[in-house]
Amino acid sequence: MDLQTLLSIGLGIGLAAACGFRVFVPLLVTSIAAATGHLTLAGGFSWIGTRTALVTFAVATLLEILAYYVPWVDNLLDTIAGPAAVTAGIIVTASVVTDTSPLMRWSLAIIAGGGAAAVTQGATTAARHLSSLSTLGAGNHVLATAEAGGSLFLSVLAFLAPLFAAAAVAVGGLVVLVLLMKRPWGRPAAS
Repeated sequence: MDLQTLLSIGLGIGLAAACGFRVFVPLLVTSIAAATGHLTLAGGFSWIGTRTALVTFAVATLLEILAYYVPWVDNLLDTIAGPAAVTAGIIVTASVVTDTSPLMRWSLAIIAGGGAAAVTQGATTAARHLSSLSTLGAGNHVLATAEAGGSLFLSVLAFLAPLFAAAAVAVGGLVVLVLLMKRPWGRPAAS
């Protein structure tokens, strides 16, 4: 596996994890990069770099970010965002992984891309539920801001330092796993 392929895999994993924070931010960043000629997309994904896709992703991003500031709508969106984030993570990973066979591209997209998006989305959903319960939703706007910023930061980081972004996603996934393993299911956390 050459360096270019490894970088594209790192880019895909970083963008997929960012989909777990906000579904459309990484797609918008990818669309901008493709439309400006800074990214070559895998075959069959050139539509992501079109003006129509760029405008659509921009509007969807704006609506998604704003909707997370509406009390209780944010919790409803988390229900929808789970499958949407996984799907977006798969699509964005498959679109940027180049110079591999279709089997390898889609396997990476489904396992690594979908998995990274699922872990990030699961962690943000858990954080929102905890915030909703502990602050009666009053603290959710802070969480919404952090998630949108995290999605943008991770998307840009994936383009600037794809292997670092992928490593950060792996470490973050391990932290979530450790936290889940420490908490006994069915019992409340110790205060």
